[in-house]
Formats: sequence, C-alpha cells, structure tokens
Amino acid sequence: MTSTIRILLVAAAASATLAACATKPKPGPALAEAPPAAPAAPVTEMPPGPTAPVGPVRGSQEDLAATAGDRIYFALDSQAIEPEAHETLRAQAAWLAANPDVRARIAGNADERGTREYNLALGARRAAATRQVLVGLGVSASRLETISYGKERPLDPSSTEEAWARNRNAQTVVIGLATQ
Repeated sequence: MTSTIRILLVAAAASATLAACATKPKPGPALAEAPPAAPAAPVTEMPPGPTAPVGPVRGSQEDLAATAGDRIYFALDSQAIEPEAHETLRAQAAWLAANPDVRARIAGNADERGTREYNLALGARRAAATRQVLVGLGVSASRLETISYGKERPLDPSSTEEAWARNRNAQTVVIGLATQ
C-alpha cells in the first residue's frame, strides 16, 4: 500500500471510532399534554396610520432645510443678495416666525481664492447682509447671530468654477432655543 492510502485508512478508522464513541442524549420525561387552547379573540382591524412622526422634527435644522432652504449663494467677490436668495430668505423668515423659540446662526462662506483675511471679511459681510434681510422681514435681531468661516469650510473642496460657486454662500443654522 502506498503511504497516501494508508493515511486515508487511518483517518477513516479514527473518524469511525470517534463516531462510535459519541453518546446519544437520554430521553427526558414524557411531557404532559397541554390543554386545548382557548379560541382566539377576533382580530379587529386598526386603521392604518403612522406610529411615529414622519419627516424632520419641527424646529430642527432638517426641518428648516426641507421647508425653507438653509443656504443662499453669492456672486464672486459680492455680498449682494440675489433675487433667488430673497425668495429663500422670505421662506426662512416665515419658518422662523412659525418657530419662535428657535435661534439661528448665519455662517458666511467664501471660495478658496483670495487670502484667508480677505475671505473671512467677505464671509462676515455675507452673513451680515443675510441677517439684515431676515431682520427686515420681521425676524427679531436677538434670535440671529453671525459668524464667518471664510474659505475654511468649503462645501466642495474641488478647484472648479462649480465648486467655487457652491462655496460662496451663507447658511442659516439652527443653534437652539431663543431666550426671550
């Protein structure tokens, strides 16, 4: 016999020996028969309906973004509010009026071109212009604060015209409850 066949025969014999040594579980005591189940109560149909609120939580950042939009965009080297941005700011003012307990921070942003100092100043002007429009639309100035991130927090890190256009913005961010 070859050594390979001999190894296979030894392995098969070992397996058979181990299988023969395995113990079978002992049968347990007989189970008493359970009494017949009572007839089931009739199932009543519940009208379909949500079990939890659907959509964003009222007064949250997600609610602002979905309801009014939370960001406006600017032209190159400008803090002028464009007509399309006025529509978004009107919607934000209405949202803030419907959520009088919310405070917001307006973050001004710039694209990567220009110095850090220039872009921080431009972001501050964009945030201030956005705040001024919201206050003019009836939002209490005490509920709004501004900050400039300049070019430090780009939406799109690419160095393309499209990325730069997205990064020139002011975002309204829900920061908490107003203390009035």
